[in-house]
Amino acid sequence: MIKESIETFGKVDSLILNAGISMWARFDRITDISLFHKINEVNYQGSVNCVYSCIDELKKNNGQIVAITTAQALMGFPNASAYSASKHALHGFLETLQIEFGNTISVSNVYLGWIKGTNLRANALGPDGKKIGPSHHKHSSRAIDIDDCTSKIVQGIEKNRMAIYIPSFLRFIPIAKLFFRKWLFRKTTKVTSQEES
Repeated sequence: MIKESIETFGKVDSLILNAGISMWARFDRITDISLFHKINEVNYQGSVNCVYSCIDELKKNNGQIVAITTAQALMGFPNASAYSASKHALHGFLETLQIEFGNTISVSNVYLGWIKGTNLRANALGPDGKKIGPSHHKHSSRAIDIDDCTSKIVQGIEKNRMAIYIPSFLRFIPIAKLFFRKWLFRKTTKVTSQEES
């Protein structure tokens, strides 16, 4: 795909890492531990593979890597141990690239909350490692519409922002985690449980 892109457009300006598999299961209720491998293979290793295939082209063009990630890259969430772990791994990998390549390549992380209008929840893996399907929990009023989300992502990419938070209050997670850790964990547990109803 990268070779074809170069042949068609002459170069690669941006690599957007958007593939992902989610989950919804407490760790102690998982019956098929291979779901960790499935999620990691796409969310983390898949992104590493794409970056590896494109790194020389990105360096040559002062390109940009854009990771469509999640608030769960910043902290763990209930029912998402494998998903959170894969996003933490991706976050660490891209942060390392920022250090290694300096101004040669820019890295932008898009930290998302819950987004309406995608099939991520229907394709999320349950405790048995199989897709949950569309009949599972629906989004609450906290979820952002996909069109609004996409517009904000594009605006952030155009401005070459290192961090894009959707919704914007997610930017307070690192501060709350540092100074109000117990409150943040209680709040996250409560909000997550409301997504199940």
